[in-house]
Amino acid sequence: MRTPYLDSALEALGDQARRFATERVAPGYQERDRTRVLDRGLMREMGALGFIAPELPESVGGQGAGCLAAGVIHEEIAAADLSLSYVNLLASLNGQILAEHGQPEVAKPWLDRLTKGEALFAIALTEPRGGSDAANLRLRVEKQGDAYVINGEKTSISAADQADAIIVFGRTGTVEAGAHGVTALLVPGDAKGLTRSRFDCHGQRAIGRGSLFFDNVRVPLDHRLGEENKGFVQVMQGFDFSRALIGLQVLAVARAALAETWKYVAQREAFGKPLSAFQGVSHPLADLETQVEAARLLCLQALWLKDQGLPHSAEAAMCKWWAPKLAYETVHQCLLSHGHGGYDRGVMEQRLRDVLGFQIGDGTAQIMKTIVARARAGRNAVPN
Repeated sequence: MRTPYLDSALEALGDQARRFATERVAPGYQERDRTRVLDRGLMREMGALGFIAPELPESVGGQGAGCLAAGVIHEEIAAADLSLSYVNLLASLNGQILAEHGQPEVAKPWLDRLTKGEALFAIALTEPRGGSDAANLRLRVEKQGDAYVINGEKTSISAADQADAIIVFGRTGTVEAGAHGVTALLVPGDAKGLTRSRFDCHGQRAIGRGSLFFDNVRVPLDHRLGEENKGFVQVMQGFDFSRALIGLQVLAVARAALAETWKYVAQREAFGKPLSAFQGVSHPLADLETQVEAARLLCLQALWLKDQGLPHSAEAAMCKWWAPKLAYETVHQCLLSHGHGGYDRGVMEQRLRDVLGFQIGDGTAQIMKTIVARARAGRNAVPN
């Protein structure tokens, strides 16, 4: 759909991504949910087409195409399979961190693999004792000679059991230092002493979530990302980008559900009329259609602001709290509109399971609203 943020080149890119998603991604959506296996072949196909982290500079394997380009591709893949679109999300978030804060000789080989679809990255922030208090970390990172040694646990990590590399946040300073005592490290997935588990999650089953256990895991000093004790403050800025992408990701699922539901209620008849003739059916869908379109524009605005180098933290937070809630409500209404056919195991109920997780992970609605409040009233007026 034409918007003021998308020019003809971006619309053409969206058309290309949509064809790929329709022909190659959508047919395996339910099977990947059943088997919980992420298709690495599809990852490599996306990489060959330039669909993974296109916003990264060409010097590290990207296209230099901007954040809006990443968003346009991301929503088309998500409309076909939200779990597979995690490949795009994790690549853009982790790729940005690596490109901006990694040592070039360490980061570039990984970035080449990432953009080619040959490596899947995870980001390890959440710990068992808490998620929303993200800076209050206990996983310990100690410098020993020519290496950092990591001990502790991370949990609720997307792609935990299948990531080829992980960006890990750990405590190098005192607990009292909070966010200013945290360091980020790049940890190869085959590092000695690293073990993993996988949860049996309600949705997003092909990408999965799980725990990571670090038992004297050693990584070289040059695998540090950013400055020591400043990793959290420096690297967390990238989450504004991913929050806008998440908004587009879940709204793409909602838009796909709405398109199918409009078609269904126009064809299905009751009392001699199509279901769409009854306002009790069509008006709730019209309400949601309006809100989904507005939320999508907000997400595109956030990416446009980032491309312009302008502040966008508040807009990104709005995307993250509103879009997942709205997407769930939309898919839920679409499922109800399909009756028992929607409730049966199938695409619609799988969508409902998939979008639900984003109301929990990657920043709760309460945290996002606090970010918005601080941006508008000032941080001193909205304390912790």
